[in-house]
Amino acid sequence: MTRPVLAALAALMILSACGNFRTSSLNPFGWFSRSTEEASLITAAEARRVADNRALVAQVTEMAVEPMRGGAIVRAVGLPPTQGWWDAELVPENEFRPVDGVLSFRFVVAGPRPPARAGTPMSREVSAAIYVSDFKLANARQITVTGAGNARTSRR
Repeated sequence: MTRPVLAALAALMILSACGNFRTSSLNPFGWFSRSTEEASLITAAEARRVADNRALVAQVTEMAVEPMRGGAIVRAVGLPPTQGWWDAELVPENEFRPVDGVLSFRFVVAGPRPPARAGTPMSREVSAAIYVSDFKLANARQITVTGAGNARTSRR
């Protein structure tokens, strides 16, 4: 009679300790928070200076870090000034090495050929994503995606 009671008590104590796992740093699903918007520190000349003839997206509207097995997917949505922008990509800065705990990406897009109409914001949206392994995320406390007009940041 005492063995089942002790086993039940032990199981209850173990299960009650699991309540804090959700907010623990061991839980990979709680590593990065929702993104917040920040002002971009990039000048107009830097926004146009891209090695492969792509420019920074005008505005980063959304950014999320989605955990998955072996790492995370950094996904961003940008809003260029007109329709027709294509070849969107998140380009890692510093070769995936965090600087002061910040892993940075530049959101670049290729311009339309020929110039296009402005259209609605929904029709102009472009999205890009990149996989980042756990090894590359190990020293990162913050992930930032930078556009020409703003940047979005997600913190641990």
